[in-house]
Amino acid sequence: MTLDVLLLGPPGAGKGTQAKRVANARGIPHVSTGDMLRAAIASENPLGRQVKAALDAGQLVGDDIVIEVVRDRLALPDARAGVVLDGFPRRVFQAQALDEMLADRGALAIVDLTVTDAQVAERLSRRRVCSTCGAIAGAELPRTVCPSCGGAFEQRSDDSEHVVRERLAVYRRDTAPLVEFYQGRPTFRAVDGAQPPDVVAAAVAVAIDDAVAAESAVSQ
Repeated sequence: MTLDVLLLGPPGAGKGTQAKRVANARGIPHVSTGDMLRAAIASENPLGRQVKAALDAGQLVGDDIVIEVVRDRLALPDARAGVVLDGFPRRVFQAQALDEMLADRGALAIVDLTVTDAQVAERLSRRRVCSTCGAIAGAELPRTVCPSCGGAFEQRSDDSEHVVRERLAVYRRDTAPLVEFYQGRPTFRAVDGAQPPDVVAAAVAVAIDDAVAAESAVSQ
């Protein structure tokens, strides 16, 4: 049975870290909005050219284009057993489109990583990212040199305090309503994202298994 996993949560909740762990553990691809847009551009097909034109013009990629990019990604052979979605959907309109895409696939396990605004601000103010390969420094900050490639760890410009507050405001306005959209479903689970990463990973694994069991019970 196809298993699709959707991770929700504010910026800094650890969605990317946990998505990679789930993907490795379940043997399904981790796909993020950024990855999908870059893949679309690299394909040089008509859709990819639309994405590139929007980004080159400094514009946001519209919902319709993002939805088509996701639809194309889900149609690839490696996605047949499922995917871990990270960064999509961002709005209820996109979630409704996702429901249509997944109608004939199987379980959609929805895991909301809950953290407070204060915890997000503290995490992101300490986060350092490799300027060369994008690796995130571990908890033993500060680090200066990436052990993977030797690049320098730096603070992302959008992790500064005033930008983080704006990102949280945008999340509350545009993306937080997804929790209300999904939380009545039997496959929705919430996990305390403020715990250490290994503890969160274990809780996410249990949440996914519970969601699959709930989906199977409803289907019978």
